[in-house]
Amino acid sequence: MTAIADGDQRVYADTVRQHGRAIGFYAFRMLGSQDSAEDIAQETFLRLWTHADRWQSDKASLSTWLHRIAHNLCIDMMRKDKSSKTDEYADEMVDPRLGVEQQQESDERHQRLQSALMMLPERQRSALVLTHYQGLGNQAVASIMDLSVDALESLLARARRAVRSALVDLQEPVFDRQKPTQSGKDKLAGQSGPGEQT
Repeated sequence: MTAIADGDQRVYADTVRQHGRAIGFYAFRMLGSQDSAEDIAQETFLRLWTHADRWQSDKASLSTWLHRIAHNLCIDMMRKDKSSKTDEYADEMVDPRLGVEQQQESDERHQRLQSALMMLPERQRSALVLTHYQGLGNQAVASIMDLSVDALESLLARARRAVRSALVDLQEPVFDRQKPTQSGKDKLAGQSGPGEQT
């Protein structure tokens, strides 16, 4: 981070490549729009470039710090634009291992799951996405959201109940307590450095 603060674009680009996918995916799950997610990711990494010296390694990992920036940007965007919709989801989760019929069923399930997430209050949605999809621990998520761990766990319990209720007819368990897999990540991986074109 000292190198980024000193203007080292190579180190910056490496950091963006390392964390860009996770930040883009988090923003997409929060906002339901790829365009908005790309805007959030770009602004997150712009702030990394301009405020790298503000990261304190003894207080948070770099991933936690970046997620906190993205979280705050998403909350700001949602409060300014209450019309966020999830209408771009089907093309984001194509699994080449599935046949056409299986892929259609998978797409439908993912669309319903995203719709259920978008119906949650913003804090419940963020808590669930950060823990389930981003794989962050409760302590890190509590830090990102400025909550106690107990308050976070209460949010998570309410969020899980709401999503399970919305998807009660699905046979598979939804948001169990095991660690998430990485197979559902979307393609928001590459973000540009300062002055580069996307």
